[in-house]
Amino acid sequence: MREFIVEADGGSRGNPGPAGYGSVVIDAATGEALAEIAEYIGIATNNVAEYRGLVAGLSTAHTLDPTARVHVRMDSKLVIEQMSGRWKIKHPSMKPLAAEAGRIFPRDQITYEWIPREQNKHADRLANEAMDAGAKGGQWSPSESRAALDTPRAVPEPSGPPGDAAAGAAKARAALAKVDSAAAAAGSRAAGAARVGAAAPPSEQRPTTPDEQPPSVSGEQRPSTPGWSAAADMGAPATFVLLRHGETPLTPQKRFSGSGGTNPSLSDAGREQAHRAAEALAKRGTIQAILASPLARTRETAGVVAARLGLDVTIEEGLRETDFGAWEGLTFGEVRERHPDDLNAWLADPEAHPTGGGESFAETATRMEATREKLVAAYAGRTVLLVTHVTPIKTLVRLALGAPPESLFRMELSAASLSAVAYYADGNASVRLFNDTSHLRP
Repeated sequence: MREFIVEADGGSRGNPGPAGYGSVVIDAATGEALAEIAEYIGIATNNVAEYRGLVAGLSTAHTLDPTARVHVRMDSKLVIEQMSGRWKIKHPSMKPLAAEAGRIFPRDQITYEWIPREQNKHADRLANEAMDAGAKGGQWSPSESRAALDTPRAVPEPSGPPGDAAAGAAKARAALAKVDSAAAAAGSRAAGAARVGAAAPPSEQRPTTPDEQPPSVSGEQRPSTPGWSAAADMGAPATFVLLRHGETPLTPQKRFSGSGGTNPSLSDAGREQAHRAAEALAKRGTIQAILASPLARTRETAGVVAARLGLDVTIEEGLRETDFGAWEGLTFGEVRERHPDDLNAWLADPEAHPTGGGESFAETATRMEATREKLVAAYAGRTVLLVTHVTPIKTLVRLALGAPPESLFRMELSAASLSAVAYYADGNASVRLFNDTSHLRP
């Protein structure tokens, strides 16, 4: 059985931005480059381009010999881990591409290996040539691929009879006409599979990477400085900037204020805090959408910020505070005095409910997980402000860190504070900021 090596890469100048991919199919026995494939694909993310390169390389290898074993080598940790089955594929732009790649060869004929970027120079060069061609308004030409057939690669010595390598190379040369058409077809198929990620509206394609921050809401270009942003290899994450609402009359008294009986509005101090938070977010200039809990204090806080940023507010029911049942409006001391057994159980067991049938922390966590998954899918690659409450914010941070439920009692979260969590295509999360109140100081 013949063995091919497929090396693939993709890139995006902006992430998302003008993108292209490159792939090379190599005879594993001789080190001979049998075919090169590259294409400019328009506006897309790094990850979409990398998957497109993988699909094109595998399709070309399949045309050469559908019975061959294939060893894929890429410098994208994301693609290799997802295609190997070790990482879940959650991002909607990745799922159809991964499925397309997985259908080309039977699973027992293909293996995957991550390699450092410096060992993937051939595919990287092709991807950049494709992007260069796109920048000039054209497409990469396959004419150069003929020269690649005479370029040996450093691979292990062939293990079969001496005639096998030559016969394999001759077969590959004879198949080149089919390879060119197969490469074009592979690019077309990958384009269809990638449409979810590559054809998103321009409003959903604003980059939030450290290399290219979006303009501020006033239109003034901001310097390229690190902020709530993406790790390059994972593409732009869905980044949730978490704003706790400003103070209400109950906040300084530390009274339970959930989504049950109480629904206070902001105090004068809380409205001032909301304005200070709005100014801080305007200076950041990265917020692209605003969502808020349906309760009065979050809606009011979100409205102040939205007016400053020139955005609308979307109400998200999943962001509401925990229902504290009969404890609503009481201080911690008053609850301990009136309902000591219920309080002790609540502090010890995340499944326990407040007196009167409120919501347990476990139920809040389940609700927040569902809300998180929905919003990550809806706002992939974007930076979104979530105006919400103490328990939802602490729960999102706890889940991102993989911390136990009791960690909720070990976090201090001030009124009108800012936190941030980034969610990547592989399903992992990164806590970027927690309980920042610097904008509230005079």
